[in-house]
Amino acid sequence: MDTTTEPPPHPGLDSTAVYLDHNATTPVDPRVVEAMKPCLTTGFGNPSSGHAWAAEPEAALARARRRVSALIGADAGEIVFTGSGSEANNLALRGAVLAAGVPRPHVITQVTEHPAVLETCRALERLHQVRVTCLPVDRAGLVDPAALAAALTDRTVLVSVMAANNETGTLQPVAALARLARARGALFHCDAAQAAGKIPLDVSGLGVDLLTVVGHKMYAPKGVAALYVRRGVRLEPLVYGGGQEGGLRAGTENTAFAVALGAAAELAAAELADGAGQRAAALRDRLHRGLENALPGRVHLNGSARHRLPTTLNVSITGVPAHELLAAVPRLAASTGSACHSGSRSGSPVLRAMGLDETRTLAAVRMSVGRWTTAADVDRAAGLLAAAVGALT
Repeated sequence: MDTTTEPPPHPGLDSTAVYLDHNATTPVDPRVVEAMKPCLTTGFGNPSSGHAWAAEPEAALARARRRVSALIGADAGEIVFTGSGSEANNLALRGAVLAAGVPRPHVITQVTEHPAVLETCRALERLHQVRVTCLPVDRAGLVDPAALAAALTDRTVLVSVMAANNETGTLQPVAALARLARARGALFHCDAAQAAGKIPLDVSGLGVDLLTVVGHKMYAPKGVAALYVRRGVRLEPLVYGGGQEGGLRAGTENTAFAVALGAAAELAAAELADGAGQRAAALRDRLHRGLENALPGRVHLNGSARHRLPTTLNVSITGVPAHELLAAVPRLAASTGSACHSGSRSGSPVLRAMGLDETRTLAAVRMSVGRWTTAADVDRAAGLLAAAVGALT
């Protein structure tokens, strides 16, 4: 597979529009599509079978596992393929709690986690008598390690804190948090869905026991993810059956999608080594400057200015609800953090947890650059948004 840093043109991206919603999902890289194709044609066999038709898919699956493990500094045998990031998070949390065998176990997370973690914690409370502590965050969205240290108990079996927030891009101090958890005998899980492929990750350096990687956040298809499980960590499976994926995820392996994730991981590793993070940060900052220049005094950054993904810009623009603003710019793909319930809107729970008022949360727009984003794209996006603000106010 060609891992040169200049990606081929993407057939799904319209040159008349600007796609700045890569945190929601990325387009599938054409090189990833090419890598998958043999698994859908000649390499169709079941990799667990004992005949010749299993050899090609078995080798492809092993190669994919090595590529994913290399992206995060793990061993290939520590990678478990799953069907989604939500499934990987569920396997990590539920699997760790049920395998711990501790009466009235305690789990710690934090208030701006993804719903895949927060809802799993609520289910563990409801179904398995687990006590859950949600740590607060500061105005930048950061967890204070001292808060974790104070919350840990002898019954704490797991701490789960994401690497990067999906709305603000804020990067949590994962290594410091993991050290505290493991010093008290608790496992540490990190949802790295938004971080993998965008910043360097090394599971040994971070000190994590479990880490989630998601395909559609890094130019692979939807429907595939992986959970890093440090060697020696015991988990109760979510899916029981034939013992695939080291006994942690039964079911005939989805070889084509695992191969896609492996190809995406290899491409991401090559790009990171070639400075992709710095290029993305330059585009993000160019977009921010363009908005501030066009709308002086009206653009307010949400999240940490220093500790954030190079790809993510979350801003509130004074005087304009985000859903109205984006509706006025149909050729721009971006996101709001607000939700509509029975005709009325509520602001992002993430931004509210950071202490921002409802007016500012309702005005928040998240824009995230990606592999094919150009300087012309971000300049056009800033111009379109500024013109829409002028028309709406």
